[in-house]
Amino acid sequence: MIHSLDSDRRAVLGQLVRFVITGAFVTALGVGVYALVAVGLEWHPQLGNVLAYLTAMATGYVLHSSWSFKDHGGERTKATKVRFLIVSLISYALNSFWVWLLFSHLELGRAAPIVPMLFVTPLVTFVLNRQWVFR
Repeated sequence: MIHSLDSDRRAVLGQLVRFVITGAFVTALGVGVYALVAVGLEWHPQLGNVLAYLTAMATGYVLHSSWSFKDHGGERTKATKVRFLIVSLISYALNSFWVWLLFSHLELGRAAPIVPMLFVTPLVTFVLNRQWVFR
């Protein structure tokens, strides 16, 4: 079935698979940091979110630029890094929104933001990374 796809679609599928693998690792790492700080240590969830963001951003850039999107786009320039930083800030803002909405506003508990952090935010970042950062 994969062989019946044209080369552009196979390339996108390859990027998506690599992004999912890398993204799963980076997301799990970020969620792990968040859970350790917010749930385990019972520090404020936004502090956990900041620390998770910093960890995931640094790890994500290295892995996505060298593996997930290795065959996509041109040379990695300063502009690529700036665009990646912007997407990372969007990711951070989304996760901050989940913490505010589910923990602070709806009072669903410290672990509630983990679900959209795992499923919604990564989908948004894949589209932005593929279409804008590593084009």
